[in-house]
Amino acid sequence: MAGLDRMKGGVARPLLIALVAIIVVAALGYAYASPYLALDRLKRAADSRDVETVNEYVDYPALRESLKLQVTGLLTRRLDVQHNGNPLAAIGAMIGVALIGPLVDAYATPDGVAALLNGMPPRGEPGERPPPPPDAQAGNATGSKPAGNSSQTPAAGSGEANGKTPPQPPQTTAGYRGINEFVVSYQHGVGGTRYSAIFRRQNLFTWKLSAVDLNG
Repeated sequence: MAGLDRMKGGVARPLLIALVAIIVVAALGYAYASPYLALDRLKRAADSRDVETVNEYVDYPALRESLKLQVTGLLTRRLDVQHNGNPLAAIGAMIGVALIGPLVDAYATPDGVAALLNGMPPRGEPGERPPPPPDAQAGNATGSKPAGNSSQTPAAGSGEANGKTPPQPPQTTAGYRGINEFVVSYQHGVGGTRYSAIFRRQNLFTWKLSAVDLNG
């Protein structure tokens, strides 16, 4: 009987070790994949304006602070280029500062998060706001369409005929930048504007959108 117990114990120990090893490997694999999963879930939620889910994946205080710093830098660089040596630069700077608060307020929202994750970062323009949800855009388009005048409806492909093409989705790359930081970079074509959305680790498996880098 004692021999049987020893045999069972000898068989159970390797199985337990193998089970623990499988759990550890699975946990490490999930930890590595967790920012990619967070990015996918956040983008889907932002595109559908699922506010509750978006809030789970965004650190709004950190994002607001980052947006404030980045937009300030963006406007400063623009003024340096456009008004170097011009006495009107001070006026332009004051106007730029007045734009920062409303712009940050507009982009630190689910609409703003959706814009950031779809290649539409803030540009520092007066009155700039992120685009509305797709269904709202469709509703506006439907509401503005002339009733009973189908002859004025642009034919398919007329945008190309007028030399205008719809905006193309940005080239996107994503990867770790340190053990606690995950960066998603966006660029519209070679030589186009480049910027990054930055996720930071909250715990082993949790990541939140916490910052942007408008310099790429």
